[in-house]
Amino acid sequence: MEYKDYYQTLGVEKSASADDIKKAYRKLVRKHHPDISKASDAEKKTKEINEAYDVLGDAEKRAAYDELGRGQRPGQPFQPPPDWGSSYDFGAGGGSADDFFSDLFAHAGRRAGARGGGAQFKMRGDDIHAGITVPLHDAYHGATRTITLRAPERDASGRVVTRERSLSVDVPKGIVPGQQLRLAGQGHPGVNGGAAGDLFLEIQLQPDARYRVEGRDVYENVPVAPWEAALGAQIDVPTPSGPVQVSVPAGSQSGRKLRLRARGIPGHPPGDLYLILDLVLPPARDERAREFYQKMARELAFNPRAGIGV
Repeated sequence: MEYKDYYQTLGVEKSASADDIKKAYRKLVRKHHPDISKASDAEKKTKEINEAYDVLGDAEKRAAYDELGRGQRPGQPFQPPPDWGSSYDFGAGGGSADDFFSDLFAHAGRRAGARGGGAQFKMRGDDIHAGITVPLHDAYHGATRTITLRAPERDASGRVVTRERSLSVDVPKGIVPGQQLRLAGQGHPGVNGGAAGDLFLEIQLQPDARYRVEGRDVYENVPVAPWEAALGAQIDVPTPSGPVQVSVPAGSQSGRKLRLRARGIPGHPPGDLYLILDLVLPPARDERAREFYQKMARELAFNPRAGIGV
């Protein structure tokens, strides 16, 4: 009997996780399957890949294979150690370890032959991951957006072509940056009638000079006049959820935050909206405005740098 290195066949390390093995298998079989590859040895290569995965893709068989294969090299004659088979029972016969190892390969080979047989082979298509950028308004209210997806696919002749298709995407109310939308069946097509993969869209928000988003909390810069900040005022503020009237406390300074509970991005619980006051001075463009500033400088005796020892 000749030893076969199934890890080498799939191009993975012996320490590879079950998920890594599955990914490697899917990638290789998609590349070498006779319905896709034009290589003369495509069918043989596919059978080898399927045989390797039939063993490494099964946790119990993989454990048995690893124990049998210690110190073995591909192609060298193989002889299992005495009494090895007593720890495992894959068959119904209770034969020798050598018989069992033969059955292990034979069983994998039979399944590989069945799966490599052209029209009987089915494989799910790969998933597609992409990003979609939406305005903050969509996170508050939800929306339906149309996107154009460009993705490589194989045509009937096996050539790789880029196809373009438009999809309607429902953006749900309360979605946040980094969250993914799953569109079932909108990924790459399957092989031989296999199911198509899925499309995963990661949400990103359009940059906005007025708003900043942290999780479900939203921060909004609100301009205020000096007298509104100094004396206090009721001001109207446009927000993503609609206009609100806000009380500016007397003696407010630029940078002060006013918290509006549950006015952030909707959710369970919703976020908060923080209004950051931004003091805006009237321009001194004419003589009257300049005289007003000069009068303030003479009569108020105000030193804005007093707090830093100047």
